[in-house]
Amino acid sequence: MSNAALPLITPAFADQPSDVAWPSTEWPRGSHARQSEIDAVVDEVFTRDELALTNAVVVVQGGRVVVERYAGVREFFDRPAEPITASSPLLSWSMAKSMLHMIVGTLVDTGRLDPDQLAPVPEWSAEDDPRHQIRLRDLLAMRDGVAFVEEYEIGQTSHVIEMLFGEGKDDVAGFTARLALAHAPGTFFNYSSGTSNVLSRVVADVVGYGDEYRDYLTTHLFGPLGMRSAEATFDPTGVFVASSFVHATALDFAKFGLLYLRGGRWNDEQLVSRGWASTAQVPFSIDEESGDYYSWQWWVTGDEYGTYWASGYEGQMISVVPALDALVLRFGHTSADNYPALGAWRSRVLDVLRTR
Repeated sequence: MSNAALPLITPAFADQPSDVAWPSTEWPRGSHARQSEIDAVVDEVFTRDELALTNAVVVVQGGRVVVERYAGVREFFDRPAEPITASSPLLSWSMAKSMLHMIVGTLVDTGRLDPDQLAPVPEWSAEDDPRHQIRLRDLLAMRDGVAFVEEYEIGQTSHVIEMLFGEGKDDVAGFTARLALAHAPGTFFNYSSGTSNVLSRVVADVVGYGDEYRDYLTTHLFGPLGMRSAEATFDPTGVFVASSFVHATALDFAKFGLLYLRGGRWNDEQLVSRGWASTAQVPFSIDEESGDYYSWQWWVTGDEYGTYWASGYEGQMISVVPALDALVLRFGHTSADNYPALGAWRSRVLDVLRTR
C-alpha cells in the first residue's frame, strides 16, 4: 500500500453552542428538522442484510443527541445473553487507536514526546539495525515498514490474531517489535495493529506501566469527559492494548468523538491542543484496497463535509463531521466486503443532516 496523490485538507472544528451543555454527565437531547428522514435512514442499518447485525447507532448534531438506538444481544460464555441497551459496554476494536492518538498528543503538547524523534524502542536501538531509523511519526502514520500482517481470515498468516490471542498476547508490543522490516521506514503504508501497540509501549515508558498508565488514561481522557463506563485492557506487561480493547457505552464513545469535533476542548479545558487534534484530519497515505485515507491513527474520507473517523473491526465507527457539527456512531458486525455499503449508509445520514 504505497502513498499516492492525497487531498489537500484544511482541518476544521465546530465550537460547542453556547446554549448547549457539555455532556460530562448527561447528553442534551434534541430533534432535527428532517427527523423522520434521519430515522428512516437509520432504520436501514438495522434491517438491511448487508449492513446487519447492527447493535447501536448514535447521531449527534449541534452537541445534542438526535438519534440513539439499540438492538441485538451480548453473548457470554458463562451466562445467558443480555439485550444491548444504553448501559451496555461495547467493544471499540481499533477505535482504541484513535484514543491512543489523543494520549500521545498530551505528551507531545508537554514536550515529553516529539513526532520527529527516533522511536525509543529497545529492540531497534542498535544503530546498524535498519529499524533504528523509524520515527515516532512513522508509527503514528503506519509507515514504520515493519512486516506486520493484518489478516483476519482463519488459516492465513496473521500477526494480528497471533498478537492478540496467541503467542504475542502476553507482550503485544514486544511481539511486534521483534519483527523484521519489509520496507524502509517512512516509505510505505501498512495498516498494523502491532504498530499501535509498539506506540502504546512508548507511551508507557513515559507515563508508567499498568496502574500508572490506567491512571493517566483516566486523568487525561476518560475522567474529564465523564466516560465513566470506559475500561481499557492491558496486557501482562502493563501496556494498554491500544490496537483493540476499550469497552464503553455508545454514549461515552460519543463523548470522545465530541472532544475531537471541538478541537480537543472540553468545557473550559483544552485537553489536547487544537494543533494536535488537527493531525487526525490530515492524510498521509491512501489504502489502495479501500480508497480511504489514513492520517495518524484515524481514517479520513476526503468528502465535502471533512468527515474522518475512528474505525474498528466489523464496522465500528465514530465519525466526526466538522462541516455539519455532527457525529455518527455505529456498532455491530459487518463483514469487510460490505464496508462500502456501510460507508454509503453514513453518507446518506450526512446528506440528511446537512439541512437543519
